[in-house]
Amino acid sequence: MTREIRAHPPGAGMGDFQWRLSMADVAAAGPFSIFPGVDRILAVLAGELRLAGEATGERTITPESPPFAFAGDVAMDGTPIGGAVIDLNAMVRRDRYRAEMTRLGAGLHAVAAPFAILIALGPIEATAGDRAFRLDRHDGLDLDGEAEVRIENAGAGALLVRFRPL
Repeated sequence: MTREIRAHPPGAGMGDFQWRLSMADVAAAGPFSIFPGVDRILAVLAGELRLAGEATGERTITPESPPFAFAGDVAMDGTPIGGAVIDLNAMVRRDRYRAEMTRLGAGLHAVAAPFAILIALGPIEATAGDRAFRLDRHDGLDLDGEAEVRIENAGAGALLVRFRPL
């Protein structure tokens, strides 16, 4: 089951998004959907996921692993290990946008992207501009146009996902 967090342009569907951020529950092994002309970045938020693809080989991704980038138009299979997995998936039309997914801890961090979303990996406090927020695990915060974000009480940290036009 996949939950869309945000897509651009607003209201875009699977056939016409320029970029998309979603979270999915992966309970059973199976192939990833193929998206021609799309680049993807995947991070595991909970559980362990074994990925296998002809172009990428086989690897296991955990919440401690760095985000994994791959082409969305190549075959990729995912197998949860030891139970269900929750993943975060950023997708971009490669001729229009680039995506970055960076793990953050406590401190002051540059955002500097026209489109940016912070995903809390556990309870955190975040300040952007003159606004302060308390985020729970897997909550998201839009940081569009913000220059920086301060994270406090980071615990498990956060993922910053940035989308930049080419």
